[in-house]
Amino acid sequence: MKVQYVFGCLLVSATTGFSGWLNNVGNALLATNTVEAVAAATGAPGSSASTVSADQAVAGLKEALGKGVQSAVKNLGCEGGFLNNLDVKIPLPEKLLKAEAALRIAGQGKLADDFIATMNRAAEQAVPVAAAVFGDAIKQMTFADAKAILTGPNDAATQYFRKTTQASLYNSFLPIVRTATEKVGVTASYKQMIGKVNTVQALGSLMGAKTPAVLSQADLDSYIANKAMDGLFKRVGDEEKLIRTNPLERTTDLLKKVFGSTAR
Repeated sequence: MKVQYVFGCLLVSATTGFSGWLNNVGNALLATNTVEAVAAATGAPGSSASTVSADQAVAGLKEALGKGVQSAVKNLGCEGGFLNNLDVKIPLPEKLLKAEAALRIAGQGKLADDFIATMNRAAEQAVPVAAAVFGDAIKQMTFADAKAILTGPNDAATQYFRKTTQASLYNSFLPIVRTATEKVGVTASYKQMIGKVNTVQALGSLMGAKTPAVLSQADLDSYIANKAMDGLFKRVGDEEKLIRTNPLERTTDLLKKVFGSTAR
């Protein structure tokens, strides 16, 4: 039965006129949190206290990060989100690489491919829960956090998310992965693959006399959950680069007011 996903694969589009805004506002926030300084930093004609306030600048950052997170989750939490993306595709655990090599030599590579596919499908099912976890992190972001992100390195937001969400994400992902591994056939596919490796070994010794490495179900679930998080943070990092170099689509009044103030 085809797996149904909470989110479809959607992309967040970008418009023009945002380059350098984060740096300008960040410098103003670093120096002062006065309304006038932040309004002036946006470069808006006739900037005034009513143009863009410090609170609005921070709110605009939160909203931009929220859109970036939403895009990352939607792109990964759908069928093929991991499997068809080489940047985040989950490979076999290192302990199973010799078993994979033996299968491919024996012409049984499809078993390894099927197992890889089921692992990635399990990760795709776990990712949508991240939207709420990241959403909480954004809501709890303080003025100091926002200032650090705006004035920090190009991956400052991603570092913030990793620091504040990693434990919660793992605890949220793991039970979903456990359920998904049964639902999409990870356990069955793994047993089939290892069974064939044992047969190959018995028939011919492609692996010599060594017993192939075997992972417990708990180890597999943990591996998938951690790899799913790695892929998610990689995608969030990609979205952060977009936020820092290009405008996100201005779909709300706040984003139009904050980011639109630099439109040329």
